[in-house]
Amino acid sequence: MDLQGDLMKHPHDAYQHLRDTAPVQRIAGPTGEPAWLVTRYDDVRSALADPRLSLDKTNAAEGSYRGLSLPPALDANLLNMDPPDHTRIRKLVSRAFTPRRVDALRAPIRRIADGLLDVLGTEGRTDLIAAYAAPLPITVICDLLGIPDDHRKDFRAWTDELIAPDPSRPQAAKQAIGAMLAFFTELIAHKRRHPADDLLSDLIEVRDSDGDRLSEDELTSLAFLILGAGYENTVQLIGNAVHALLSHPELLARLRRDPSKLPEAVEELARYEGPALLAIRRFPTEDVTIGEVSVPAGETVLLSLSAANRDPARFSHPEQLDVDRDASGHLALGHGIHYCLGAPLARAEVEIALAALLERFSSLTPAEPEPRWRPSLRARGLLELPVEYKIAGPRA
Repeated sequence: MDLQGDLMKHPHDAYQHLRDTAPVQRIAGPTGEPAWLVTRYDDVRSALADPRLSLDKTNAAEGSYRGLSLPPALDANLLNMDPPDHTRIRKLVSRAFTPRRVDALRAPIRRIADGLLDVLGTEGRTDLIAAYAAPLPITVICDLLGIPDDHRKDFRAWTDELIAPDPSRPQAAKQAIGAMLAFFTELIAHKRRHPADDLLSDLIEVRDSDGDRLSEDELTSLAFLILGAGYENTVQLIGNAVHALLSHPELLARLRRDPSKLPEAVEELARYEGPALLAIRRFPTEDVTIGEVSVPAGETVLLSLSAANRDPARFSHPEQLDVDRDASGHLALGHGIHYCLGAPLARAEVEIALAALLERFSSLTPAEPEPRWRPSLRARGLLELPVEYKIAGPRA
């Protein structure tokens, strides 16, 4: 199977073919090394919660796909850890993303959304990714971590190089990693000198008061992961959701009339076009059977969240966007102990972003026949979303 070609250009068609013919398939991974791709819902969900499938790269067999190559100061993060280290680190930050904490952020998130829409004016044309879907989550997560405005401008360019590397610029990803490491090293040093009421200052205090709870590399890696995941996933969720609604104008009109349906719509939109094609790679610590296929210890396993979410064995008519369906159990944000830490925040941001957008504009239509998707196996998102818009009426 041409992973790079079929999955990038037509992922849902490719996944449907694999579910029907080879639900556990040996493939060439994103950088050419061998891996096993799993596409059926029951297999993916079970594997996500299987403790024998390790995220620790030391359990990878020689020659297997290992994912991004990062320096130690960025690599010691939750996406490369198993218990007990994973449990220890996650516990340190989980309280920042509880539903109660997120509820307290809803009003500030709405103010940010309204401010971004104010800039657009009463009518016109814009790229909704650049003008809205990207700056909203980067502002929210940077405010939470305590990152000043003047340090935010380069972050999207750096993450683009990691998520969707340009084959013609092989050194760009390494340069982006180096720039991010320098950024976080300097930021943490600054926060040590000037602590504030923010999550990063709290984590630095934990590190400096009790090094057994958090090493310096773990501190830097955690800041890197929170900023990266908190930004990237939500950009895709917002952009993909708006694109899906623009492709279903009757549903867009319905949600404008009845915004109380937005929480259910967010779940269905995440199932229908989630932010990730694949979960983070895993390595069996022993020979395991997935579906009816035996996967040797150490070989890379790639679990397709996108394919699982469109498995007709779990969701009836999965290719249809249906906000009246029960979309609970979708895997867009993972499952098991590695379930997305920031899921409550991501859900709130998407719901608020859509509510503000639909309330503000009486007319919102695509400005191009089909937007361009990011050429990536790691993230399912749009490069741009050109729209034409018109305001609903005068604002107070």
